Amino acid sequence: MIVVKLGGSLTGSDALLKCLNSVDQNYQPGEVVIVPGGGAFADQVRLAQQHWQFDDHTAHRMAVLAMQQMALLFKGIKSQFAIAGSLTDISKQLNQQKTVIWSPDISELDDAGIQATWDITSDSLAAWLAEILSASELILVKSAIIDSGLSLQGLAEQGIVDKAFCDFVVHNSFKINIVNAIDICSRMTRLLPLT
Repeated sequence: MIVVKLGGSLTGSDALLKCLNSVDQNYQPGEVVIVPGGGAFADQVRLAQQHWQFDDHTAHRMAVLAMQQMALLFKGIKSQFAIAGSLTDISKQLNQQKTVIWSPDISELDDAGIQATWDITSDSLAAWLAEILSASELILVKSAIIDSGLSLQGLAEQGIVDKAFCDFVVHNSFKINIVNAIDICSRMTRLLPLT
C-alpha cells in the first residue's frame, strides 16, 4: 500500500486533476491512500492567525479542517474515490478495494500526540499515516521544483517539506519519494518505483 500526498498548491493549475487521474489510471483500487494538503484553505488559516493572534492549538485544528475541505474537493473531482477519516475507516475502505482520500480525524491526531505547530503540516501527517498503515512507500507530490541532490534535511531547510518531516521519518520503514507534479503526473506508467 502506498500513501500519496498531493500538495494543496496543485490546485493552482491543472496539475491536481492530472495527478488524481494518474493515481486513478495507474493504481488498482485498494492500493493507495491520498493525503490532501491544505492549500488555499490552510493559507487562510495562517492569515487569520496573523490578524486575530489566536493560539497554535486553534490554528492546528483549523488547518486540519483545511485538509478536510481539500479532501472534499478531491472527492468532488473523483467521485469513485472514498473519503475516510479514521484509521479504522481507511482500512475498511482499502479492504473494499477503494482508492482512499484521507480526511484527518482531529481527535485521532490529538490522541496520537501530534503537536499543534506550523512545523507540522500535511507532509509530516502523511509520514505519520504511512508509518501507522505500514505503507511500502510515501510519495510527496509538490508544485515546487525538487533538487534530487538535496537530502531530506536540505529539502526541509528550503521549505520543500515541513520542518518536522525529518523527525517523522527518522525510523521509517517505507520508501520516500518527493517529486514535482509535472514529473510524476506526466508519467503514463506506474508511479512506483521512482529513482
